[in-house]
Amino acid sequence: MTGKLSGKIRIGVGGWTFEPWRGTFYPDRHPQKRELEYASRHLTSIEINGTFYGSQKPESFAKWHDETPDDFVFTLKAPRFATNRRVLAEAGDSVERFFKSGVLELKDKLGPINWQFATTKKFDLEDFERFLNLLPSSVGGRKIQHALEVRHDSFQSPEFVALARARQVAIVLAADGDYPQIADATAPFVYARIMGTRENERLGYSEGALDLWAARAKAWAGGRKVEGLHVVDSKATTHVPRDVYLYMISGHKEKNPAAAMALIERLK
Repeated sequence: MTGKLSGKIRIGVGGWTFEPWRGTFYPDRHPQKRELEYASRHLTSIEINGTFYGSQKPESFAKWHDETPDDFVFTLKAPRFATNRRVLAEAGDSVERFFKSGVLELKDKLGPINWQFATTKKFDLEDFERFLNLLPSSVGGRKIQHALEVRHDSFQSPEFVALARARQVAIVLAADGDYPQIADATAPFVYARIMGTRENERLGYSEGALDLWAARAKAWAGGRKVEGLHVVDSKATTHVPRDVYLYMISGHKEKNPAAAMALIERLK
């Protein structure tokens, strides 16, 4: 239930087309054209990666909407053409094209947009302020939520956290991986990408690690303090209920669906 008492928790993976999942996540001889239909019945969200590399057709977004359950939500990686540039203020045309590409065909299943930056992109306050000015709060009457996935140590700055909080933009939490971890909650939702699945774990993560991430997701949703994660500006951290989007990404990718499903079971 989403509301003042608790946020909605959604758990998933990145994409749904991955050959090693056939026969492990997907049953043997399961039709490839029905993989999204299957995945969306076992997960509660999926992060679409293809939008990072190029435009998708409006018909594709409409098809994805129709193939998934009513309460399913997609998050989208925004196009790299908007984020992989020296001057972010010049990304206006790319941002506009993205929102005109058909993403609204997802209707109520459109979740936050993940703006992912290169590992070489450093924090510059003016640069990012001007970029955030380009991100619409609504398109076609539909509210749009944004998340920033930054991958350079310079972003571990109170100025960056304050900017994101002022704009109600989430900072993507990159956890259990090699990227800087910023767990400051700056938006009405939390966007976490968990990167630690391992080949030698049956479910990708140990039972204890899955219990820990389930507890963290519940804490975020319930507005409680989350332990064991690095925050940049602890003085400014507020504890209010938030929606949670948590994805098993990278790591040993073959095990990501198993880890996500195990986490969903713990949250029932």
